[in-house]
Amino acid sequence: MTTVLTPANPLTAADRCDRCGAQAYLRVVLISGGELLFCAHHGRKFGPELKKIAAEIQDETGRLTDTPASAEEDER
Repeated sequence: MTTVLTPANPLTAADRCDRCGAQAYLRVVLISGGELLFCAHHGRKFGPELKKIAAEIQDETGRLTDTPASAEEDER
C-alpha cells in the first residue's frame, strides 16, 4: 500500500464521504479497482481494514489542522 503525499487530483469540497456524506479527506484506491471516499472520522474508524484492501490511500486530513494566515498578516 502506498500513501499519496502530493496527489495528482486533490480532493475538493464536492467530494463526499461514502459513509456519511460529509466532506471527504481520504481517497482509497482499491486493489480490486474503484475507489472509496471517506471523511476524517470514518477514515480513522475503518483505517486498519482499508489498509488491507487498498492499492493506495490519498490522505488529506492534514488540511483540517492547517490554519490560514490572518487578515492582519496579509495586510503587512
